Amino acid sequence: MNQRPFGRTGLQVSEIGYGAWGIGQTMWIGVDDEDSLRALNRAVDLGVTMIDTALAYGNGHSEQLVGKVIRERDEPIVVATKIPPKNMQWPAPTGIDPDEAFPADYVRECTERSLSNLGLDTVDVQQFHVWSDDWVGRGSWLEGIEALKSEGKIRAFGVSINDHQAANAIKLIESGAVDTVQVIYNVFDQSPEDELLPACEQHGVGVLARVPFDEGSLTGTIGPDTDFPDGDFRNHYFRGDRKQQVADRVQAIVDDLGIEREQLPEVALRYILSHPAVSTVIPGMRTVRNVERNAAVGDGQGLPAEQVAGLKRHRWERDFYR
Repeated sequence: MNQRPFGRTGLQVSEIGYGAWGIGQTMWIGVDDEDSLRALNRAVDLGVTMIDTALAYGNGHSEQLVGKVIRERDEPIVVATKIPPKNMQWPAPTGIDPDEAFPADYVRECTERSLSNLGLDTVDVQQFHVWSDDWVGRGSWLEGIEALKSEGKIRAFGVSINDHQAANAIKLIESGAVDTVQVIYNVFDQSPEDELLPACEQHGVGVLARVPFDEGSLTGTIGPDTDFPDGDFRNHYFRGDRKQQVADRVQAIVDDLGIEREQLPEVALRYILSHPAVSTVIPGMRTVRNVERNAAVGDGQGLPAEQVAGLKRHRWERDFYR
């Protein structure tokens, strides 16, 4: 597994990281804890050194599973987690006071809960689960983060940028207050390439690329007849005629690049890793099979330039979360 610098944090992370939303037992339905633990351990076996979780994933359940694996393994693993906004509004609305979402005392309280769930004394990267650039220079959040850093409870600070709002962290990056950003970046949503990724390169900010498969679209396995379990958030994400839209877009990629449909997940990951600003990509991996397939892509090779250029034609501006 190829390792990359994680911005200016001084940490190294695997090109393929582990996105732990899907093992939290909520929103993604049908996962078994024993399967999740096997997948996590297999990821570490194969050189994955970055795991991204959050306090909101199963109300700490994902953190607890991640912590169990980390404590049982000798390998160095970088752990990133996230603080949910106090007002529980996703994405962060414009025009509110930052202390409605991340007051300093709440930042501390959530960090200590995460440390307890993980069974650790320090978390490598503590992130805000939403962000608004209106908050730069306002509120008590930065004071809270700096205190946690000085006490050794967190090593680095990051934000998870609102869905499909890649430019909504430029001011924060330019302020120097943030060490890492997490952003939706995939073949369909190429918007981070416009402003965000160049800013991260310029300021030494690490990048976690999330949703690399567009919640499953870019695995090539979703069609008009695909069914999801009751309670699974993908029933909303792919509602109406969206599954047909996805199937048509995927077929266009396969035809344009002259690849087999089974190659699409690898191509999708390699497209992201071909950008030099990206530190790690964090697909959700709930099975050993998916871990093995995705981890094999982290070989430092990226994607041939002609395929990168071809995929530029498949940028798709939309927001299925709404």
